[in-house]
Amino acid sequence: MPRIQYFVAASLDGFIATSTDDLGWLLQFDGFEGGADSYNGFLAGVGCIVMGGETYAWLMQHEPGRWPYMGTPSYVFTRHEYHAPDGADITFVRGDVNEFIGDLRRDAQGRNIWLVGGGNLAAQFADAGLLDEIILSVIPVVLGDGKRLLPLKGPTPPLELAASRTLGRGVVELRYLLPGGSAAQA
Repeated sequence: MPRIQYFVAASLDGFIATSTDDLGWLLQFDGFEGGADSYNGFLAGVGCIVMGGETYAWLMQHEPGRWPYMGTPSYVFTRHEYHAPDGADITFVRGDVNEFIGDLRRDAQGRNIWLVGGGNLAAQFADAGLLDEIILSVIPVVLGDGKRLLPLKGPTPPLELAASRTLGRGVVELRYLLPGGSAAQA
């Protein structure tokens, strides 16, 4: 069964970005041993991409006019008006994540759905019982504060550790299954 997956990197203290959306702490690890293999292996199973408006705006600011997910249907949950780069298959939506789950699954064509970010959007999927898996690369940096990995309203039931591995430069990849996620409900 295809899964809704949150594939993400976070600091050792659980932040995915600084409070000003700076990712310099993460980008210094670009090209670490095993990172590209992990990312490429993951991406091979993705049929649809979902992100929040802040993540989209960050991508457009740092990769102007270039869409890194060409050929993959993508959805951006936002309250702002944006334009897609030429040739990108992007749908801008507003509303509850439950309203669009059928569209996401249809466009994924039997493959996984990747929640690129941010944490607030991933938390909406988790709160709705739609998040199946968190694939977390723990980066050996402490930020002290910033944007949280998964800002939920309360504690989750225990997650199931499905896999773990050490990658280069002290990065650890953890795969957790969420109880009652969308794959379990289907």
